[in-house]
Amino acid sequence: MGEQPSTDLGQDRAHSARMYDYYLGGTTNYAVDREAARAVIEVFPAIETVARVNRAYMHRAARYLAQQGVRQFLDVGTGIPTTPNLHNVVQDVAADCRVVYVDNDPIVLVYADELLDGTSEGRTAYVQADATEPDDVIAAVVEKDVLDFNQPIALSLHALLHFVPDDRRPRELVARLLEPLVSGSYLSLSHCTGDYAPEAWQAIIDTYIQRGTPAQVRNRAEVERFFTGLDLVDPGLVLAHQWRPEPGSGPAVLTERQVSLYAGVARKR
Repeated sequence: MGEQPSTDLGQDRAHSARMYDYYLGGTTNYAVDREAARAVIEVFPAIETVARVNRAYMHRAARYLAQQGVRQFLDVGTGIPTTPNLHNVVQDVAADCRVVYVDNDPIVLVYADELLDGTSEGRTAYVQADATEPDDVIAAVVEKDVLDFNQPIALSLHALLHFVPDDRRPRELVARLLEPLVSGSYLSLSHCTGDYAPEAWQAIIDTYIQRGTPAQVRNRAEVERFFTGLDLVDPGLVLAHQWRPEPGSGPAVLTERQVSLYAGVARKR
């Protein structure tokens, strides 16, 4: 375990990353996170399925990109480490993959050693930064000197943008993070939607907002706009469990309502 930072760990307020950890069955969360997560589960029990489907999608998308020859990954909104992490997946395909993780939750730094146990051939690094400040993210990543911005990079924004309401200009955020990436880079994105259970998802959003976390779900067309100017790879933007499913990657039968999560991978021209 890494050395505990002196910064405030936010034990008095719920954090979306720690709530997500709870949905996945993890233990890196506080009482305030568990209370908030249980409130969400009460109105939408399938939220735990959504979390598992998102995690399985991340594994498949990362593996696919490594198989396409991508050797550099920038994961923004990393969350609490849960093995296998992204670097475990891609370095299993190619040991020389390089990965930089970014998150704004100080507790992630406490467990950062689990994000830095990559192969000797590759490199992994962790940056504490706020995704809603993309210039700061890019500057911090450049300073780490792990990724070569002259070569393709896969940008991962998994289960992040539904915590960036429109007034925080999420489309400009995505565009700014993509701007320094060269042609042949990729964006992998997943995003919760209220398309299939609008009342339940409004209750979920209200729960997050009441506990101090801004949130906003979006419909399919709104999520697809994050890929403007990029070329979506097959099968395009779909519900996450439908994106290149693999045997054993999740429950065999899921409804659209249970998943409530769009996902897609696109290539920068």
